[in-house]
Amino acid sequence: MRLALYQPEIPQNTGTLIRLAACLGVPLDIIEPCGFIWNDKKLERAGMDYIELANVQRHSSYTAFRDALPHRLVLIDTKGEVPYCNFRFQPDDILMLGQESVGVPSSVFDDIPDRVVIPMQSGARSLNVAIAGAMVLSEALRQYS
Repeated sequence: MRLALYQPEIPQNTGTLIRLAACLGVPLDIIEPCGFIWNDKKLERAGMDYIELANVQRHSSYTAFRDALPHRLVLIDTKGEVPYCNFRFQPDDILMLGQESVGVPSSVFDDIPDRVVIPMQSGARSLNVAIAGAMVLSEALRQYS
């Protein structure tokens, strides 16, 4: 199981997800470009000393990421079709989160046939990306622990 961030924009969210990945022993893939400088103080503050403990791999593009890791991708997206609790995760899945402001472009969305959604109350747009990642990752790990 892996977690991937597509062109993250907010260093605090990335730092929080680095910390999550380190604590749960899950590799984290960062698909660049990022919307911040990698050594940003906000990233360091959110990731704390967990940045050194995390298994983080940075990829120069979505294509480079797909070439390096040809596993099944599961996109966590507000336009996903299957509620994440009803989805059958596999142990080598890569759970991918899009940009905080816009998700992923349609070319990436269309490339990933497995898309899950976190059901929300009427009128709510979305959760914070770090919270969404933690929720879906914990369910995926629960299915295989």
